[in-house]
Amino acid sequence: MLKSICITLGTRPEAIKLAPVIRAFQESEKFQTHVILTGQHKEMVAQVMELFALKADENLDIMQTRQTLTDITCRSLRGLETVFERIKPDLIIVQGDTTTAFAAALAAFYQQIPIAHVEAGLRTNDIYNPYPEEANRRLISQLTTLHFAPTTLAVENLQKSGVTGNIHHTGNTVIDALLTVAKTAPECQIAGLNWSDYRVLLATVHRRENWGEPLQDIIKGFTLLLEKYADTALLLPLHRNPTVREPIQSALGNHPRVFLTEPLDYAELVGAIQRCYLLLTDSGGIQEEAPSLGKPVLVLRETTERPEAVQAGTAKLIGTNPEQILAAAGELLRDKIAYDRMANAINPFGDGQASQRILEIVQDFLA
Repeated sequence: MLKSICITLGTRPEAIKLAPVIRAFQESEKFQTHVILTGQHKEMVAQVMELFALKADENLDIMQTRQTLTDITCRSLRGLETVFERIKPDLIIVQGDTTTAFAAALAAFYQQIPIAHVEAGLRTNDIYNPYPEEANRRLISQLTTLHFAPTTLAVENLQKSGVTGNIHHTGNTVIDALLTVAKTAPECQIAGLNWSDYRVLLATVHRRENWGEPLQDIIKGFTLLLEKYADTALLLPLHRNPTVREPIQSALGNHPRVFLTEPLDYAELVGAIQRCYLLLTDSGGIQEEAPSLGKPVLVLRETTERPEAVQAGTAKLIGTNPEQILAAAGELLRDKIAYDRMANAINPFGDGQASQRILEIVQDFLA
């Protein structure tokens, strides 16, 4: 009899990082795989599912305008309870640290279903930074049976936490997804932007802890960079949340070398990373992805749950102070040796085989 697996996701990062896992399980003859969307993100997840030729078996469609964390948690928990009761899976797979992942783990725990956590063991040791992700992943770890840690440091974090369950070092599945897409040499055509005319700074900003004054500081830092380095342009795909996009549009929307776009689909994002000069981001995933394509990453945060990137020299934590943004990016724009040092550092997050390792571990566990 086939073992039943539920893979749950709600946001674009989850979809990207779980796409190779879903494909691995669907291609196996030993599992009946159910893909469950909560709908925490809608259009952005649909783009990723289409890119990887995946279809959902269930969609809770919880997304609402200006939804709160409580809204997401309650609607996900109630919807997943109903789905899990009907399917009765042998294992639930969740990814990362989203509110969807936490709600899915809690729903599985309430029905005493084993939980597998992809990208387990990330820590900043500050439960409010990033918020709510640090608390989410810690809570998931307390309920998890199979911990799939992306790095040796993540393994150590889990061991120090004294969690129950089996800890496995698998690498990060985002590298599996990235390398699959990068092989296709995806296009990234931005209206008005000729990539060869500028050294393009690719930026992404969306985290809650950067809302308000930190976001204004980041915008000022971008402005200082553009003023000082006339050969640069800024490509900034806007998050859909008006709390983030409206201040950026107001401050930068009329700048001739700023290109504000809607969120890029994943293939376009990979194409943009391949073509840009460096990245300025508060994203977690990009800290993992860009080094595999030889691009330095400057992290617009005070903490990172991915210190391996900083230790390996592929990323640098620079915060949100405008002068610090100018100094850190300016060094890479002026100093070829400093740039090459970051661009050529070895990515610590994996080799593109994490999904296959996860499949084999789950097979052994359920055998």
